[in-house]
Amino acid sequence: MVTAAGLIFSNIHDKNVPELTQKRSMASVPFGGRYRLVDFALSNMVNADITKVGIITHYNYQSLVDHLGTGKDWDLARSTGGLKILPPQITTFDNAGAKTVFSSRLEALMNAYNFVSKSTEEYIVLSDCDIVCNIDLRDVIKAHVDNGVDITIVTKNVYLSHEMAKNCTIVESDKDGRVTNLIDNPASMEGLMDLCLNIFVLKREYLNNIILDTLSRGYKSFTRDVIAANKDTMKFMKYEYEGYFATINTLDGYFKSSMDFLSKDVRDCIFGVKSRPVYTKVKNSAPAKYMGDAVVKNSLIADGCVIEGEVENSILFRGVHVGKGTVIKNCIIMQDSTIGRDVNLNCVIADKNVVIKDGRNLSGHETHPFPIAKGTTI
Repeated sequence: MVTAAGLIFSNIHDKNVPELTQKRSMASVPFGGRYRLVDFALSNMVNADITKVGIITHYNYQSLVDHLGTGKDWDLARSTGGLKILPPQITTFDNAGAKTVFSSRLEALMNAYNFVSKSTEEYIVLSDCDIVCNIDLRDVIKAHVDNGVDITIVTKNVYLSHEMAKNCTIVESDKDGRVTNLIDNPASMEGLMDLCLNIFVLKREYLNNIILDTLSRGYKSFTRDVIAANKDTMKFMKYEYEGYFATINTLDGYFKSSMDFLSKDVRDCIFGVKSRPVYTKVKNSAPAKYMGDAVVKNSLIADGCVIEGEVENSILFRGVHVGKGTVIKNCIIMQDSTIGRDVNLNCVIADKNVVIKDGRNLSGHETHPFPIAKGTTI
């Protein structure tokens, strides 16, 4: 029987969306009305019968810890295995060679050395939190084992513009799917290409050796110093994912991906697979309340909301209050925010606990949404 443990990177891409990660990690960014980004990576692992998962943290991880708790909502509150939060202070103390502040995937893995070395599972699945998808990791692991390769890299064939490609890692491969090169943040590439989804499968022993080699040689980049540098001597294969995915590497990307979830077809791709549900922290709240003059069209409204005005093409998280005479279109309003009376909002991303007073008019654009920081009063 094949056994695998999981490692999730919670902070790797925080700098890509500073508007949302100033007071939280990428893993705990709210998404889709009731979820956090970590829920998708964590659910993918749990649905593949991975019962030991380490979450590598860096800073701003208090909200992530609050969200994950003991892991019981993902059936990971276990005496053996289960959910392990890996704070940098603890792992750095345990590993004198590791740096207190890491800035790359390899340095993050050094901080997780004890988790890797003390695990008994044969394989490790690595995953970031900035990709929203529902992938069958059991099939990825099976393909990895059947192909007898050193690392399997999950990819998605998509069309990327110059602007999109410069925030991505591109995988090049031969006709058999063997990886021939990885290119980080290309400045001049455009067209159909294989995007790296930052999901990797490899043997635990091999990962352990990578970390030790990194410590001794001072390597920095997982893609450049491990994969690209060894592509001719080791066997790396791609696994092409066919389903829906969203990548959160800009504020515009977060807005567009969120708006995608207003489509039933997209929601069915992520939430409609009965064998692979998406889990999140369960909160017992009263149902949303729609007052007499409320008008709601094509929107996701979470529990605990009170709607007195008009909401269209928008996503409202738990506990949002929309005042009478207010019109909200193409917006994302996060938890416990209060929108006053006679307010007009368009293409706005309001973080948690935002208060917008009566009569305000705020507008962004689909390509440049207007962000409002957590706890702001306007």
